[in-house]
Amino acid sequence: MKKKDIILKADNISKQYKLGLVGTGSINDDLKRWWYKIRGKENPFLKIGESNDRSTKGSSDYVWALQDINFEVERGEVVGIIGKNGAGKSTLLKILSKVTSPTTGEIKTKGRIASLLEVGTGFHGEMTGRENIYLNGAILGMTKKEIASKIDEIIDFSGCQRYIDTPVKRYSSGMTVRLAFAVAAFLEPEILVIDEVLAVGDAEFQKKAIGKMQDISKGEGRTVLFVSHNMAAVKNLCTRAIVLEHGKTVFEGGVDEAVDFYINMNVTPNSLPLHKRNDRKGYGDFLFWDIIKQKEDGSVSNIFLSGDTIIFVIQIKNKFKREIKDIRVDFGLNNSRDIRISWFSTSIFKERIVLNESKEDIEIHLEINNLPLKAGNYSLTANLIVDGVPQDWISNAVYFDIENGDFFKTGKIISSNQGDFLIKHKFLLNDE
Repeated sequence: MKKKDIILKADNISKQYKLGLVGTGSINDDLKRWWYKIRGKENPFLKIGESNDRSTKGSSDYVWALQDINFEVERGEVVGIIGKNGAGKSTLLKILSKVTSPTTGEIKTKGRIASLLEVGTGFHGEMTGRENIYLNGAILGMTKKEIASKIDEIIDFSGCQRYIDTPVKRYSSGMTVRLAFAVAAFLEPEILVIDEVLAVGDAEFQKKAIGKMQDISKGEGRTVLFVSHNMAAVKNLCTRAIVLEHGKTVFEGGVDEAVDFYINMNVTPNSLPLHKRNDRKGYGDFLFWDIIKQKEDGSVSNIFLSGDTIIFVIQIKNKFKREIKDIRVDFGLNNSRDIRISWFSTSIFKERIVLNESKEDIEIHLEINNLPLKAGNYSLTANLIVDGVPQDWISNAVYFDIENGDFFKTGKIISSNQGDFLIKHKFLLNDE
């Protein structure tokens, strides 16, 4: 069996902060910590503190931005780190990049680490782009000759040729990120650490950056740690992923499974079950009881990618067990601004839905293939008509989220600013 080539190992990493103050916040606390240290005892402040849940008010001034993080990364792997804002992703990357130290635990690495954590990280504003390339190379331990051999590639990739001898303080955030990524990628570190900062770049640059990261990992055998809220980009680039929540690892495994776990972790149920909603209109002999959102594999979810298949399992209650000659279901699709953008109805089909038996529970499936929606929040307003009589109507009966996905099945992600809908199309060369 081939031995694993571990290039990075996080061993029991934790990071504690005191809210509002630097250090422990008082001479008494500092003395207490020092006294325990010289006696060879554990820091007493490690026994207190709360998890980093920013949505709740805590009772302690101490919070754990990270707690007991353990993982290994093999050479050539691309590992995604995903989680909601405040989950501890950036703190972990700063520790891995040695920008800050862990409160407990240890990071073990083999080789140089290049980091792209925030716009302008490692750049001196008064120095030109060219000078900053040499500065960053020197920080990575490279000689002037090594940097010079790569500088033309760096400048060309960044697209900042015209401004390369201008002080960086005059760059836009997008230009700064372009140059910073080019420096980090082309100066050949063994480990490349990339935070969500790539989102600052335009669609063209993001595509170039992801392509370069693929080349780095697959072609050159170097390791990439990648943080992003773009799940399609994570799926496209990473081989494995770690999910963080409130500073703790809640999942580690294959990228598809990790993304599914993260998506389902963020499901926010309606405050009331559908059958208990009283903001409804209609005669009421038949009621929408529940509407379940499923993926193509049958798993229940609240978040889907553009291009996915979504199945709405519509459960209807027949209160008086009446026979049905014609049941009509309409759904109005609304965007986050509550504007109607599409409509689905059984009435457009020739075949009527007829129920000859007096069933109490009725189930109808609405299947939508190749979701052509851009990223955003959507809802369905539900309407039920039985034998021509309006029975039940509920505004915004069900909500769901769409994230950018590989709609065209080309491996390329279309950003949200390219209109409201995605439409299948093709170009043909009329070469007569």
